[in-house]
Parts: sequence; structure tokens; C-alpha cells
Amino acid sequence: MFADRTDAGEQLADRLEQRGVETDVVLAVPRGGLPLGRVVADRLDAPLDVVVAKKMGAPHNPELAIGAVGADGSAWVNDAIVARVGADDEYVEAERERKAEQAREKADLYREGKPVPELEGQRVLVVDDGVATGATTIACLRQVENAGAAHVVLAVPVGSPDSIERLRDEADEVICVDTPPGFGAVGQFYRRFDQVSDDEARSYLDR
Repeated sequence: MFADRTDAGEQLADRLEQRGVETDVVLAVPRGGLPLGRVVADRLDAPLDVVVAKKMGAPHNPELAIGAVGADGSAWVNDAIVARVGADDEYVEAERERKAEQAREKADLYREGKPVPELEGQRVLVVDDGVATGATTIACLRQVENAGAAHVVLAVPVGSPDSIERLRDEADEVICVDTPPGFGAVGQFYRRFDQVSDDEARSYLDR
């Protein structure tokens, strides 16, 4: 159990230091990943930026994710769910384009005019406050890989055991403080898990 996201960031930074992880840039997944990202970036003496992805919703049920897409259009599609809900290729492509545009707008909102960080040949550390299904995490990791990163590490405090295992195929290294067998939702492992507003999240980038 983590007290809050700052505590989770401290414990995650401890684990990263124990593992000897070095990075050129820390990319946090907004919004909940930014409080942790700030702690980790400061401890590893690396710049902090964001990597953004959006879930793609099913027809007539936008809350049901059929996959996720990054700001650059990098996508992961859950073929089993796509088949189950009867989404055709045209729908999936239209949803991918729509959500990619939303992700780009969100990334621009956070960067406030600053340039996208150059990831070509860089060691990149992706941080979030936890992993449930892993859909948006996969889209974020693929975005970083497509940008030419030389080495990609995913670091989270807590995650579903199945999702964490699946993510090992998407990153060079996955570091997770805890993978509890009774995982239900990320928030159940935090004593305080308040919503993080866009303004609060951006404040961590400003420091």
C-alpha cells in the first residue's frame, strides 16, 4: 500500500537506483504519472516530459476499450474485443485517427509550446502510477520505440501480474514494485488516490 503518488514515486525511485537504472529522459503518462515522474526524474537527475496515449472506444460503448493509440498514431488493438463488438476496419481506423488527434492535443497542452523531446538513440524511462489493462501503456511504449529510442524501461509502482508480464514484450525492461495477485484496480493500492487535474499535472513539468 502506497500513501500517495509521491510515496509511490519515492519507492519506485529506490527500486530504480537499486537496479542501477540510468536514463536520458523520463516520460510520465498524464495525468497520474506526473507526480511520480517528478520524483523519479529528480532522483535520476533527468529531464521530465510526457508521453500521451488515448483509449479507443467500442462502437456504441466508448467506455469499452478496443485498444489505445499514441499521439504519433502508434496503436495497439485488442483483436478479440474488436471481433466481439463487431467493429470493422473502417471504424477502427477512424477511431484511431480521432483518438490520436486527441492525444496530440493533450501532449501540446502539457508542453505549452515546448518542442517534443528528441528520443532518437536515447535511453528512455516511461513512468505511470500503475498498470491495469496495459492498453494505453502499450501505445505509449510503441510511440517511444517508433521515435527511435535506443533503450526503453517501463517503471510503475503496481500492476496487474498478467499485464506486467505482457508488457515485457513491449519494453527492454519492466520494473514494478508490486504485482499483487488480487489486483483489481490501481487505486486500491493507494491510501490517497485523488484525481490529478491538468493544471496540477502541468505544475510538475514546470519545476
